[in-house]
Amino acid sequence: MHPAQHSPGRTGPFGSTLLGPLGQSAPALRRRVQVLLTATLIATNVIGALVVVGLAALLIPGPGMSAGLVRVTAISVPGYVVAAVVAGALWGTRGALRTLHWAAEARPPTEAERTATLRVPLRLTFVQAVLWGLATVLFGCLAVLVQPDIALTVFLVVAFASVVVCAIAYLFGEFSLRPYVALALRGAAPPRLLHGGVNRRMLLFWCLGTGVPVAGLVVTAVLALVRGNVSTTKLAVSVIALGLVVLCFGLLVTVFTARSVVNPLSSVRDGLGRVRSGDFAVTIPVYDGTELGLLQAGFNDMAAGLAERERLRDLFGRHVGHEVAVEAMRTSTELGGTVRAVSVLFVDLIGSTALAASRPPEEVVDLLNRFFAVVVDEVGRQHGLVNKFVGDAALAIFGAPVPLADHAGHALGAARAIAARLAAEVPECPAGVGVATGDAVAGNVGDPRRFEYTVIGDPVNEAARLTELAKNADSRLLASWPAVEAASADEAGHWTTADEVTLRGRGRATTLATPRAAPGPVRHP
Repeated sequence: MHPAQHSPGRTGPFGSTLLGPLGQSAPALRRRVQVLLTATLIATNVIGALVVVGLAALLIPGPGMSAGLVRVTAISVPGYVVAAVVAGALWGTRGALRTLHWAAEARPPTEAERTATLRVPLRLTFVQAVLWGLATVLFGCLAVLVQPDIALTVFLVVAFASVVVCAIAYLFGEFSLRPYVALALRGAAPPRLLHGGVNRRMLLFWCLGTGVPVAGLVVTAVLALVRGNVSTTKLAVSVIALGLVVLCFGLLVTVFTARSVVNPLSSVRDGLGRVRSGDFAVTIPVYDGTELGLLQAGFNDMAAGLAERERLRDLFGRHVGHEVAVEAMRTSTELGGTVRAVSVLFVDLIGSTALAASRPPEEVVDLLNRFFAVVVDEVGRQHGLVNKFVGDAALAIFGAPVPLADHAGHALGAARAIAARLAAEVPECPAGVGVATGDAVAGNVGDPRRFEYTVIGDPVNEAARLTELAKNADSRLLASWPAVEAASADEAGHWTTADEVTLRGRGRATTLATPRAAPGPVRHP
């Protein structure tokens, strides 16, 4: 397989340009991810603090906050947010980056390190849950000490904010760590489905984005019913404001949930587009630990298999001819063949034994390659098939396995072009060229375990015998007159009859044909 080429997509290889390109250096990646995680830590704690202050001061129905509790809140909330950011950076962010030390060492992760890398978003969420769990207890206790009648309200408000912070922390953590997950899963699928896969992820996000916020609305209504002294206006304002918070938070969670699903699917879609256009060397980064990661890894396996299949098909086509390869893949590979009207071109070097004895093997191979390059080029131009190379000779077929109109004309045109080019381009390799036309059996010959496509019949033998005679002819090229008669008038006009001879192994005479003294241009279809 060729070196892997990644499909970047329109928003970068990881679904966002914020995450940088593939192949970025380990220090650059560490700085980028550390900035993203730190920004996430600050943003989530600030959002949580705003939710706490807003809901506690303005939205929850019931008696308002006393002046003492307002002062305590004004001091404790900012102080705790700063402390939570510092603790989160030291415990969460730095701890997460220590888990990723294998990437800084530029080595593949162990199985344990791979699993730990995939669990880093959960670890960051756990850190936030601990910090905001302490905040829930702390602010609940402060409310009990300063204003006990709203202690339950404060406790529920901080608990609600904790859910908001944890949800955002998980979503942003999973997003920020995609480059590291891609490195951990390079060349592999997720070792096992973490977090229960997409199904459990969607249920969790529904709970965070819809279930818990709606539960907050229910609790608000319950508190209003229990206290009984809440005005209708206060309750309406509280429900409307809390509903707006629910809508905004639910939208945020839904958007990030959708992106976490769509981005891996988009990378697969872009990769499929590259494969459809013929680029089988494409791979995509695997940066998801659920079924979506398995899908990305499965695409890479499919692309690698297609690339290997294409390489084998190309190699197979080079060995047997692309037409034969296509026919073999289209039909069953059974022994035997069918009778076809074909034209056969045979070309053989003159004095190859002396050539091999007088020159180094490397030089002989180079000469043979130049000789066969001319043969393959001209046979291909005329839609023929170089069926086999036999030492210093080549056999070409016109009219099989794919039917070819005017196969005789194409064979004769290729023979004239080969004779002319060999004399001009490879003069040290003179060769005889013979062409014959007739019925032959074309098909697979050999054993079911090992066979080859070939043609067997009188035209093959006749072309070989004509080649032997052509070695002593001035033009180095002879054809049977029936081949000229079967050709189109345009090609037949370049040939003339010669002697009538009985070829070795044949019981009847063959009328020879040779190119005219001033041959015309070879017709290239």
